Amino acid sequence: MKQYLTSLSYALHIGMQQLLSWVSTFCMQWRLFRWGAEGGHRARFFGLTSVLRHPDATLILGPDTVFRSHPSSSRIGLQQRCMLSVFRGARLEIGSQCGFSGTVISCHQHISLGDRVLCGANVTITDADQHSLDPRRRAAGEAGEAAPVSIGNDVWLGMNTLILKGAKIGDNVVIAANSVVTGDIPANTIAAGVPARPLKKGS
Repeated sequence: MKQYLTSLSYALHIGMQQLLSWVSTFCMQWRLFRWGAEGGHRARFFGLTSVLRHPDATLILGPDTVFRSHPSSSRIGLQQRCMLSVFRGARLEIGSQCGFSGTVISCHQHISLGDRVLCGANVTITDADQHSLDPRRRAAGEAGEAAPVSIGNDVWLGMNTLILKGAKIGDNVVIAANSVVTGDIPANTIAAGVPARPLKKGS
């Protein structure tokens, strides 16, 4: 009896996730259209992603991307829903088959993600300091310095990873959980730390 109830509960959970995805995806397709996003074919959403695009900015989503924003859609725990912000004159490009779980991307200049980039829970990617170091500019709400961020193909960003301005991550890289990436990480490596440094070559 216990095994039957466990199987039934699991099946109900899967069914609810499928329903959540269907409803969320339907709503998000309209939201992406309203915000002028390009692409996004066959994208799937679990919960609603927050989207903000300046009229003079570019937001490109590759096909088959997955966004997990609802707490039940990730069993490791999400601290927030996914957020995509693209400010005046900026360009955010996301490749195909990427996966995001409570991921925040804040683009002030240029952020590019290759294909099959997977983000563990609560990853943040930004190409600018959110506040200027100059107190007068900071008081005026201006952002600080910006530098492009580039992430290659087949990259795995561990839980709570922080990708900052000027970061360049090569293909087939694994970034360990809780790392902070501020510079170049060469292809085919595993990196970790604050700031992140290559530890060894990947497989």
